[in-house]
Amino acid sequence: MTVLDDVLGDLAMEGLELREVVAGLSEAGWRTPTPAAGWDVATQIAHLAWTDEAAVVAATDKAAWDEIVAEALQDPDRFVDEAAQALAITPSTDLLVMWDEGRAELAETLRTYPEGQRVPWFGPPMSPTSMATARFMETWAHGLDVRAALGIDANPTDRVRHVCHIGVRTRDFAYALRELTPPTEEFRVELTAPSGAVWTWGPEDAAQRVTGSAWDFARLATQRVHRDDTDLVASGAPDEQQSAAQWLTIAQAFAGPPGPGREATGG
Repeated sequence: MTVLDDVLGDLAMEGLELREVVAGLSEAGWRTPTPAAGWDVATQIAHLAWTDEAAVVAATDKAAWDEIVAEALQDPDRFVDEAAQALAITPSTDLLVMWDEGRAELAETLRTYPEGQRVPWFGPPMSPTSMATARFMETWAHGLDVRAALGIDANPTDRVRHVCHIGVRTRDFAYALRELTPPTEEFRVELTAPSGAVWTWGPEDAAQRVTGSAWDFARLATQRVHRDDTDLVASGAPDEQQSAAQWLTIAQAFAGPPGPGREATGG
């Protein structure tokens, strides 16, 4: 099994579990507000469906993809929200079918994408594996919002490693978004998985370190929790713009402008 096969398998499972959460909802249930301001459950699923479809277009139809990019450039801050909200008015049964078909088509597109080529995207082009990992991150994060809206506890699994990996790899991206100078040295990140395994990134002798729960780190990197509500520990000299402590206040694994994050709950 290749790395891509592994990620696609986890993406499929994450999508199926979220589908089970929403499939039995009434139309009123689909209109339940989520923690994302202005987004109900339907908007969350519409966003996933739209983005899956956009990824297929990016990989298969250059002319159509160029049109999407041109439209996005007209209003970069609102384009994604408006696309999701426009699609969210679709009847829930049709929206669910659209999402089902899009997930399957995306998986097949990435699995058969020419080796060595990258898929165009709104940011840098990505390998099929990176695209699948990004789609996993989005499915997982928006799934948290849907479950929170419906009062359903998320079930932590080691699939969250994909989100943690993106969260670590996008450190410098988070700094650049805020026009800050990224640290020149790598950080050491040691996270405890839901299974109890320990996942690590960066050199063992790094001066700056982050330790704690992989689940909390993934939620922080996708801005689904406030830094103060995590068990994450940053150690090292607390230089304002070069420390692990600073990074944890701006971490952002997703593309687009800096998000507002979530308010601290004290929980």
